[in-house]
Amino acid sequence: MSTVPTIRMIDNHFSQQAIGLILPIQQQEFNIPVTLEDQPDLLDIDTCYHRTGGGFWGAMQGETLVGTIALIAIGHQAGAIRKMFVKKEFRGKELGIAQRLLEGLIAYSRQQGIQDLYLGTVNKLEAAMRFYERNHFKRIPKTDLPSYFPVMPADNVFYHLHLEKEG
Repeated sequence: MSTVPTIRMIDNHFSQQAIGLILPIQQQEFNIPVTLEDQPDLLDIDTCYHRTGGGFWGAMQGETLVGTIALIAIGHQAGAIRKMFVKKEFRGKELGIAQRLLEGLIAYSRQQGIQDLYLGTVNKLEAAMRFYERNHFKRIPKTDLPSYFPVMPADNVFYHLHLEKEG
């Protein structure tokens, strides 16, 4: 890997690449019982993310998608983080792809006036949980999620980050 992947907003033209990246990580690497039918958002990134005031970002190695993160604007100055995945061979601090994806999403959230970020994950994803905790996300019980947070059926661990105003 001679070049560091670039982070950019992606759209429906990348749906198949996103599916090809995310499903094998979920199903094969982590054995999470989730299917494409459970995630119709991957088939329509524009409607599910961009048109709601959220976004969907990709880490691109040339023309190849190697990482993703998405934000759903859920109203109430809040957002839900989704689809945080990095291809196995691109993980780690050397390239810092996950960190750069998250920092971009947080910067965008601040620009959009979002003050609270929530996410759900699966307890099998221990490295992901450590990553969120290193980035100041606080683990919260499901009962502390706002009623407007869209819970995914597979998720069983939840996090919250309050964004301080810059200034």
